[in-house]
Amino acid sequence: MKELNVDIIRTYVEYNIGVFHEKRIYSLAKLKLNQILMRKNPYLFKAKNILTAQDLVKTLLDAYLSSQEETIFGEFLEGLAVFICAEVYGGKKSAAEGIDLEFDKDDIKYIVTIKSGPNWGNSSQINKMKDNFKKAKKILSTNTSKTNIVSVNGCCYGRDSKPDKGDYLKLCGQRFWEFISGNNLLYITIIEPLGYKAKVKNDEFYESYARLINEFTFEFGRSFCSEGKINWEALLKFNSSALQ
Repeated sequence: MKELNVDIIRTYVEYNIGVFHEKRIYSLAKLKLNQILMRKNPYLFKAKNILTAQDLVKTLLDAYLSSQEETIFGEFLEGLAVFICAEVYGGKKSAAEGIDLEFDKDDIKYIVTIKSGPNWGNSSQINKMKDNFKKAKKILSTNTSKTNIVSVNGCCYGRDSKPDKGDYLKLCGQRFWEFISGNNLLYITIIEPLGYKAKVKNDEFYESYARLINEFTFEFGRSFCSEGKINWEALLKFNSSALQ
């Protein structure tokens, strides 16, 4: 185990957080109105009494972007966790299916699946994770002298008061970051460099966002509005009709 160098982490975050912002902007650049109209429930928006094209477009776009940003930032945090563990314990990205990280610590080999937060999956997804742990253990047990292989579901934020799940450990928030680094305050330390050039990057993002709101509102109005009102029948036919 090496002592954690916080300056190296800060440098890594400041360099790589730009990729997160670039992906956010790119997700806007490639987006088409038809994509988000097909993915969302028009009945819900009618039930919410949305009356203007701009309100509908903004609601659709915000829901899409929220999901996208969670995925993109989750990828960033996974990369950060692997980097930190590599610095301290020599951890590495695992080749096993569904396993994000593996490393040795105190004569135990840990295999880790990394998620953003604790409420990440339904029962079938959790069962899939368990199956991946079993398969990885079977493969690793033939390739290593270590008989003790422990499975861990690491969550970058949140809490879980009962980390021992029987088949695996679920370590959330502070517990997870300390587990991969040996530093019990790392979960706080990493927050500051995440704001590196955030205002500049967000200003650039919101310029693209505002432009897209205007473009999509105009496009939606041409296709799905009549007499100054949203034409819900036309929208439903586009979203749900069996006839293409």
